[in-house]
Formats: sequence, C-alpha cells, structure tokens
Amino acid sequence: MSDQDDQQDRPTAAPFLGALVIIVIVITVIFVLNRQSGGGDPEQIGTAVSGQNDALQRQDYQDFVKYTCKEQQGTQDDVLARQRNSAATRGERYVDGVGNVVVNGDRATAKATYHFNNAPDTLVGADLVLVREDGSWKICSATPG
Repeated sequence: MSDQDDQQDRPTAAPFLGALVIIVIVITVIFVLNRQSGGGDPEQIGTAVSGQNDALQRQDYQDFVKYTCKEQQGTQDDVLARQRNSAATRGERYVDGVGNVVVNGDRATAKATYHFNNAPDTLVGADLVLVREDGSWKICSATPG
C-alpha cells in the first residue's frame, strides 16, 4: 500500500470538529438566553441567602441591608443585638442549602436549610419570601435566629 492509499482510507476530523463547534455555539446561546430571561434567579437567590447570613455572622449591618428588603431591615442596634444573642445561645449559623425556588415576577419563595454551631447535626428549615428590589433579590421574611 502506498501513502496515498492510507490517506484516502483515513476519515477526516473536520465534520466532527464542525459539529462540535455548532453544539458549543447552541449551548452558549441557550445559556445566555436563559440568563437574560431570569434563569439565573435561583443562583441569585442562593447568593442573597448566603450573603445575608454571612453579613449577620460578621455583624456587618451595612452588608446585611444589601440582602434584606426594606421592610425587614430594622435598625442596626436591634439587628446586631438579636444576632449577638443568637450566636451566644445557639452558636454561629451556617447555610446548608437553598432549594425549592419558585419565582413569580419580582417575588419568590425558597426553602433554606441552616444549622447552628452548637448543634451542627440539627438542621433548621426556613420558608423564605424574597422580593426583587433595585434589581437584586432580597430576603423579606424572618430567618431562624
């Protein structure tokens, strides 16, 4: 057999590479359209839940306000006093997960699961209400304290 015969029998990779490029483009377009149509809401809601919890653990009221709707913000003194009392009683609070996210326009519900440092094996669930204010999801219900 000659080298020419070997080259004719070998399949070319061009059709496979072309199909791969088309698939990547289609997936990218779907991802971008999904993000623009609100498909990123569950991730943003999870970020709001984690962000609010982190702000409370650090006793950073200004950061807490970023993740909390206006009607639930309270005063800095009250929010931080409740957080200090909770941490002294139950230990620091950790977010274990956020799920069951249901978005209806600028309102959403989600189920968050927390645990406290003093009882790490005891999970505490919370049904949360969130609203989109100023373009961001914010917690608009009480969380376990």
